[in-house]
Amino acid sequence: CPARAISAQRAILTDAKTGRVLYEKDADSRSLIASTTKIMTALIVCEQCNVLDRMRIPKEAVGIEGSSMYLQEGEVLTIQELLYGLMLSSGNDAAVALAIYCGGTVEGFAELMNDKARLLGLTGTHFENPNGLDSPGHYSTARDLAVLAAYAMENPVFYKTVSAKNIRIGERYLTNHNKLLWQVEGADGVKTGYTKAAGRILVSSATRDGRRVIAVTINDG
Repeated sequence: CPARAISAQRAILTDAKTGRVLYEKDADSRSLIASTTKIMTALIVCEQCNVLDRMRIPKEAVGIEGSSMYLQEGEVLTIQELLYGLMLSSGNDAAVALAIYCGGTVEGFAELMNDKARLLGLTGTHFENPNGLDSPGHYSTARDLAVLAAYAMENPVFYKTVSAKNIRIGERYLTNHNKLLWQVEGADGVKTGYTKAAGRILVSSATRDGRRVIAVTINDG
């Protein structure tokens, strides 16, 4: 695809298995990443928590600004249900609930996020919260998001979550914000993101004939 056809400010396309870069555009500049942050949030939860466990929602996770799965204080959900709310509905409240469950506090969970970023070699990345609300010390790059997504998609619980188009949780019926799941053959993830400051961001995955490619587009009108 010629560069002039890419409307994103920053972008990358990679082969998930080999890491080979098939296309890139300003892929190492640090950017606000909005809700694509939740890829790391979900990955840590999938790796460190039993998703069949149940948690009672604390008041700290209720009424968080931005996109929401509309948690109520005191209701009880499984960790897997919260993961669906995190990755399909992009629930900022689900992110806080999971961070508290897995890291004790939001700040403690952010430390886990940054530890994992270092382990994965994401040198252009730093996290300050689990949901991606704008913060000057919260950023990543197209390249780092592609590496993170390729790694995360190898986790079967993560994969099951982000590839789901719809899910019912009690009275809630959640539909994945990632429209590529319906539009592109083999599309199987990963996460949308948007704030006014960050613009529209998409980390996407598609698999055909056993080959997965990861595309990241940042600030794409």
